[in-house]
Amino acid sequence: MKETAILLIHCNDRKGIIAQVTEYINQNSGNIIYLDQYVDREKKAFFMRVEWDLSTFLVDKDDIRGDIHQMLEKDAPTLQMFFSSVKPKMAIFVSKESHCLYDLLYHYQSGSWGVEIPLIISNHEELQGIAEQHGIDFYHIPKNKDNKANQEQVEISLLKQMDIDFIVLARYMQIISPDFINEFPNKIINIHHSFLPAFVGAKPYHQAFARGVKVIGATSHYVTNELDAGPIIEQDVAHVDHRHTVKELVRKGKDLEKVVLSRAIYKHLERKVLVFDNKTIVFD
Repeated sequence: MKETAILLIHCNDRKGIIAQVTEYINQNSGNIIYLDQYVDREKKAFFMRVEWDLSTFLVDKDDIRGDIHQMLEKDAPTLQMFFSSVKPKMAIFVSKESHCLYDLLYHYQSGSWGVEIPLIISNHEELQGIAEQHGIDFYHIPKNKDNKANQEQVEISLLKQMDIDFIVLARYMQIISPDFINEFPNKIINIHHSFLPAFVGAKPYHQAFARGVKVIGATSHYVTNELDAGPIIEQDVAHVDHRHTVKELVRKGKDLEKVVLSRAIYKHLERKVLVFDNKTIVFD
């Protein structure tokens, strides 16, 4: 496949930004294959994702971001530049639950995701065999209240050593410290087994059952220092009724968790997510 450039733009809104960017690409013989934009009228903020074919593009890849930043300088732009030829590296954190891990590894092994998974980290040993079956390095890094800070430093060093781009918490049952989160802002994706903001914390399906809910859900979001309150990437629900037991809610919930987490990761890999004011703009 031909290499493409992907540009994400967030800046102050004004007339003519789309025209300027597309004209720059056209003038330099780039063929635009995707363009989507959104304007937050209350905040007067502009967001855009544009992707174009680089096979005939006249500007060196290293110069593109600088050119566009200079062009939009008065609009206080935040630009993110990516290239389809570069596969991001994803680390997976797990505990004992395997359903999300199996689903992620299916997408990885099938080639449906353009991603590398150099390692899986866990605070338990139960899932080591799954990692070994898929030829992925497994690191058992147990934690307790006395060693947590030191163990997180071990993890951070390992992730940086392997040039990890982002992290997925695939039912990793540990609270991440602010120091760790600050090392990877908007680069840690979590799956929460409830339809946030309802039923936060432990045993959400038991909470839902006790309330007699008619829908259950799953939420995938970026991790922030406020527990389970980060920018939401993807959500989905399943209908239930009074006949469903807690066990049945858990089963249906696990199916949702796999789907919602995979959708969120795919959107992240496709560079279709922008974070703004603890919310996300998710392009189609």
